[in-house]
Amino acid sequence: MRFIHMADVHFDTPFTVLGGKKDFADIRRLEQRQAFKQGIEYIQKEKIPFLFIAGDLYEQKYIRESTIEYINNLFKEIPETKIFIAPGNHDPFLNNSFYNNFNWNKNVTIFNQEIKIIEFEDVDIYGFGFSDFYCTDFDINKIKIKNKEKINILIIHGSLDASKTLEMQYNPIKTNELKNIGFDYVALGHIHKANFENNENNFIYPGSLISFGFDELGEHGIIDVEINKNNSEKNKINNLKIKNNLEENNLNNKKIIKNNIKINFIKLDNRIFEEKNINISEINSEEELIEKINEIKLEKNKFYKIILIGQKNIEISTTRLCKFIRDENILKIKDKTEIKYNIDNLAKQNNLKGLFVKKMLEKVNEDNSNIDEIKKSIEIGLKAFDQ
Repeated sequence: MRFIHMADVHFDTPFTVLGGKKDFADIRRLEQRQAFKQGIEYIQKEKIPFLFIAGDLYEQKYIRESTIEYINNLFKEIPETKIFIAPGNHDPFLNNSFYNNFNWNKNVTIFNQEIKIIEFEDVDIYGFGFSDFYCTDFDINKIKIKNKEKINILIIHGSLDASKTLEMQYNPIKTNELKNIGFDYVALGHIHKANFENNENNFIYPGSLISFGFDELGEHGIIDVEINKNNSEKNKINNLKIKNNLEENNLNNKKIIKNNIKINFIKLDNRIFEEKNINISEINSEEELIEKINEIKLEKNKFYKIILIGQKNIEISTTRLCKFIRDENILKIKDKTEIKYNIDNLAKQNNLKGLFVKKMLEKVNEDNSNIDEIKKSIEIGLKAFDQ
C-alpha cells in the first residue's frame, strides 16, 4: 500500500512573522500554494492511490472560499486518488465550516468527532477530527482494530505524549496506548517538525508543508509512504536493493526503510528559515556592527535571523540595527550578548551593587524562562550604579 501523508498546511494563515517586511507575507502565501500544487502534481505523476491530510489544512478564522475552491480544484486533478482529511485545531469540523458546507469533490472523505472506519480489500483506514478549536476528552482506547490481518492506519491530529499544559488542550495521545491498539501506521498532524527519521513506532509527524518561522528550521514538505505487511525474506531483499540505490535515484530527498515500511521525504518548500550567529566581542561601534552584518553572504531562498553573541562593548538596539540592514531576507536580529561584568564576583560584594546582583540572580533561578529579560535588567541596573 502506498500513500502520501501531509499535515499542517495552514492555508490563509496571516504569516505574522513576516508582517514587518514589505510584501513578504503575500509572497509566502503564493509559495505555500505552489508547494501544495507540487504535492498534487507528484501524486498525479506517481499515480499514488491515497492522500492523508492530518489536520490544519486551513485556518478557520481567515480562510476564504476562493482558497477552498483552489484546494478542491486541485483535488479534482487526482480523481483516482482517495483523499482523507482529519480536521485539527485550526480547521475543526464546525457547523459553519467549509468542511461541513462546501461541495467537496467525490474523492474526498472528511472525518468528524465520530471515529470512522473506511474499509478496503487490504487496508482499513480509521479517522477522527476535531469538532472545536480544542480537544481534551477524546479517548484513543475507544478504537478497536477490526481485522489485524489487514494494514490498519489511523489519521488523527493531536499531541503525542503531551506534557505541557497548553499541548494538553490539543488531543493528547499516549504512545503506549497507541502501541496497545496495534496500528501499522499512525498519520499524525499538529507538530510542525517531522519525526520520521528516528521513529520506532510508525507514529509519524510529516512536519508542516512549509516553514512558518524560526522555530521551524530546516526542510519541509510531504512524505511518500509504502507499507507491505507481508515482511518476507523477499521483501527484505527488495528493501536492501532500494537502500543501495538511494544516491542514484533520490538525490534531493530523504528515504527511510524500516521493517515493512518505506518512507520517502519529498521537499516542497523552496524557502528555508535559518539562524546565523555573529560574535561581536571585537566590535567597538554601531557602524562597525552594521557593516559586519551587511557583509554576510546570504542565500536568496532563505530567511535569516541574525543572533548577536559574545561580550558587547557597545549599546545595542536591534530595532535601530534593522533600519540599516540592506538584505531584506534578514527578518530578525536577536541580541544574546553578555555584558562585560563578572556577575558572580559582583554578587559577593558587600554593598548595594552586590545586593542588587544577588537578588536578580535569585530571580534567574526562580524563572529560567525569562533569563534574557532578567540579564537585561541587571545590565541596566549596573549602568545606573556606575553613573
